[in-house]
Amino acid sequence: MIAHPLCVGQLGEAELLERIFPRLGPTTALIGPGDDAAVIAAPDGRTVISIDTLVQDADFRLMWPSGYRTGGYTVGWKCAAQNLSDINAMGAVPTSLVVSLTLPGSTEVAWVEDLASGLAGAVTSLMFDTGRCSVVGGDLGRGSQIVVTAAVTGDLEGRTPVLRSGARPGDVLGFTGALGAAAGGLAVLESSLDYSTVREEPDQLLATLVASQNRPHPPIHLGPRAAAAGATAMLDVSDGLVRDAGRIARASGVGIDLDAEYVRNRAALLAPAAQRLGTDPLDWVLGGGEDHGLLATFPPGAVLPKGFVRMGIVQDGCGVTVGGEAPQAMGWDHFAG
Repeated sequence: MIAHPLCVGQLGEAELLERIFPRLGPTTALIGPGDDAAVIAAPDGRTVISIDTLVQDADFRLMWPSGYRTGGYTVGWKCAAQNLSDINAMGAVPTSLVVSLTLPGSTEVAWVEDLASGLAGAVTSLMFDTGRCSVVGGDLGRGSQIVVTAAVTGDLEGRTPVLRSGARPGDVLGFTGALGAAAGGLAVLESSLDYSTVREEPDQLLATLVASQNRPHPPIHLGPRAAAAGATAMLDVSDGLVRDAGRIARASGVGIDLDAEYVRNRAALLAPAAQRLGTDPLDWVLGGGEDHGLLATFPPGAVLPKGFVRMGIVQDGCGVTVGGEAPQAMGWDHFAG
């Protein structure tokens, strides 16, 4: 007799929460999961807060054209990573996450348990198990598709928040993190390639890109380091290098010129994979998002913090150029047709 997987529709809310809570690990809150609201400390006297959402078939697929199946751990990791990165980009240290889950009744309980483990795993790994942050509460609801929303708080530790609007002509543009790899992974997932075959390839080239898409590793510790080093503007690169650099340019009323050689070198690293997929790696580097690296500007003559590399300059004008030329790739827009 075949045993069918247990689905959330077969459990009550309390039973499902009893399976989720133990997977979240120790709480960092003064009062954590179990009450109507969590209580978290705010030693700085200010709280940084951000929110982001992952929607099934818009931000992830349970089954991709390549045959890759998305597990709950992957969605939990990605949810935590993208939210932690937003706090990092303000120069703050993440302190808590509150997560809302909307689930169809047919969702397997094991998938939800894995999602909880992925949330906790990302927080522990990306924050080097400092004990500064945890999932402190959330909400469960029923719906026609899986939706995962997380709100994250952060502590500035006495620093001034780094905004997008502080860049000035003459500033140096610095970057840290991956660039273009997550876009390459998305291309693999959406391709006609058989992922089970890709996964077994000796060089693991395409499988590594898929891992970058599914489980990004934003440099969480470098946001506060950049703020302490005098960063004038900063943001998380989530929607593509050109689009996100353009956000700094617009907010600051300046132009940004990306170093063409740096961009070409980054693209060259991805060229073998792009060739397999019949695409231009420059599109991944300039227009691909979801690596969650950090783009920051620093005063002229500043020594960039360890981990950052110089990749351009801030100048008079408006918009973004690459080596003085208009770029072709623009990046991700949630509402573009």
